[in-house]
Amino acid sequence: MNTVLQQELLRFNKLLTTVIKSLQQLSKAIEGLVVMSAELEEVYNKMFDNQVPDLWHKVAYPSRKPLGSWINDLIKRLQFMDKWIAEGAPNTFWISGFYFTQSFLTGTLQNYSRKTEIPIDTLAFDFYVIKKENDPLCDITKAPEDGCYVYGLFLDGCRWDNEEMVLAEPYPKILNYEMPYLWLQPR
Repeated sequence: MNTVLQQELLRFNKLLTTVIKSLQQLSKAIEGLVVMSAELEEVYNKMFDNQVPDLWHKVAYPSRKPLGSWINDLIKRLQFMDKWIAEGAPNTFWISGFYFTQSFLTGTLQNYSRKTEIPIDTLAFDFYVIKKENDPLCDITKAPEDGCYVYGLFLDGCRWDNEEMVLAEPYPKILNYEMPYLWLQPR
C-alpha cells in the first residue's frame, strides 16, 4: 500500500503547489506588484463566488462542492494522509478520500495476489457490510487478515437497513445515506 500512498501524495502535492502559487500570485496582483492575468482574474472571481477555481479543478480530485466545503474536504483528506504517514496504514480506509480510488482497490488485490500467489487478473472482491461497529464477525479496530475495511460511501435514492441487511426505501426528505463500513474481501 506504500505505492498507493506515494501516488496519492504526489497528486496532493501537485494540487497544493497549484493552490499556493496561484494564491501568492493573486495576492501580488491585488497589491499591484504583478499584472492581473486572465487566469488570476478567474481565480479571484471564482473565489468571490464561493466556487473552486478552474485552475485548481484541473489538478484536483472530482468534486462539485462549493469552495468553503471543498477546502474543508481538502483539509480532511490531507489529515487522513498525514495520519497514514505518521502511524502507518490505518485499520479502516476512507475510500472517498482518495484521488484515484481504483489504484487503492488494485493495490488491495495486489497484496492478496502476492500473498496467495493467485494471478491478480483472476481476483475480484466480495463485499461484506459490517452490521455495526462492534460486529462480532469483523473487528474494525484492527486490519482484516485479507482485504480492507472501508467507509465513506453514500447511497442516493435508497438507504441501508441495518436490521434486515438490505437496501430499503429511503425515508421522506432524506436524500443521502451514509453506508456502514464495508469489508472488501478478495476472492
